[in-house]
Amino acid sequence: MIRLYCASSNPGKLAEFRLAAEQIADAPPVEIELVPGFAAISACVENGATFAENAVIKGRHYGRHTDGLLFADDSGLLVDALDGAPGVRSARYSGLGATNESNNRLLLERLRGVKDRKAAFVCAIALVKGGQPAGVFTGRVEGVILDEPRGTGGFGYDPLFFYRRSAAPSAKPAKPPNSPSAIAARRCGKCYGTCREPGYEPELPPDHPNASRTL
Repeated sequence: MIRLYCASSNPGKLAEFRLAAEQIADAPPVEIELVPGFAAISACVENGATFAENAVIKGRHYGRHTDGLLFADDSGLLVDALDGAPGVRSARYSGLGATNESNNRLLLERLRGVKDRKAAFVCAIALVKGGQPAGVFTGRVEGVILDEPRGTGGFGYDPLFFYRRSAAPSAKPAKPPNSPSAIAARRCGKCYGTCREPGYEPELPPDHPNASRTL
């Protein structure tokens, strides 16, 4: 059993990653736990321009506080008609003190009267060992923004995001195995065992946007 530390105190994300980990085929069994002493660690400044950059920044920040294998993620919503907004500002879209409700309300206000409601959820996961990135893995799910919240059991923008593969207008938000977090987790899962091998040298995948520079 591999112990993998998660650099997120968001209970929704933690539960989703645990569920996704259970559904990863051909990967070693993994136990996901919150980074020890997470609440006492100073908050990470996420100033990257992309989800992948922020995931790496978070992974390096929290990875200094444990010798074990750790992953950090950044995820959000990209809306075509808003030129990719909320993007990396998804969690704080409505400003300081933003909540899921205030973010969703602002999104609906800015899309009032807009016919093109195509959007995508994106999740990037950075796998970190010894404070250094071992890989970045991305998942993406295409959909549209509804005109009002629907479904139950989601968090963030889930109530407004309609997953294209579902035909039911009252469908629940995309969740494992089809959520972006689950897709990224499956890609990340293939790397667990490799990262534990003696002498493993962390390396960003060649298609990562920051692979050619030091992070």
